[in-house]
Amino acid sequence: MGHIHEELDFLKSFIKGIANHFGENCETVLLDVSNPEKYGSGLIVAIENGHITGRKVGDTGTNLGLEILRGTDSEGDKHNYLTQTKDGKMLRSTTMYIRNSKNIPIGCVCINLDITDLVMAENTLRQFTKIDDINTEVKEVFVNNVNDVLDVLIQEAQEHVGKPVAHMTKEEKMKGIQYLDEKGAFLIKKAGDTICTYFGISKYTLYNYLEKSRGGVTK
Repeated sequence: MGHIHEELDFLKSFIKGIANHFGENCETVLLDVSNPEKYGSGLIVAIENGHITGRKVGDTGTNLGLEILRGTDSEGDKHNYLTQTKDGKMLRSTTMYIRNSKNIPIGCVCINLDITDLVMAENTLRQFTKIDDINTEVKEVFVNNVNDVLDVLIQEAQEHVGKPVAHMTKEEKMKGIQYLDEKGAFLIKKAGDTICTYFGISKYTLYNYLEKSRGGVTK
């Protein structure tokens, strides 16, 4: 292809298809860059959703193409970069060049997606989530009944000790029971029976552990 006008109908359809796919917040532009001395960085020959940047057919391109046309930028295409309009819109943009058989740029397709509202929404959501400074020390579990709460606390006690109950020593069992006591597990009705069964100890042993723990013997 020696000039974009040779495939102008297709190229117009191409940019229209992209704009329709992404919606009214997506501007797509086709530029003729075959005559940089006359048009500078290019002449807009087709545009969809021009309200994004306020441009129209016949307007010139941006400064981005100048380095390409002057041969000082050999990379050419630019993908997924951020830019901003004069009225403050934030755009996520991509620029792709159409070249002739001699690898000389003759046209350019630009995609500019207005992400202003999305960025504002993201900032608003961050105010609610605040994941970066979230307090991970507080553990709250939502359950359907109080017995489920006890089951969760027993699991936490095992994690606190760091091994399954079958491998716990006497001192480690005392440590787990102390954890449950500090978390208020024994305020739950008949919690003692469940805890005794889990740790494989008698009620007498449980009370003995609690007495020592509350007396500051076990840490």
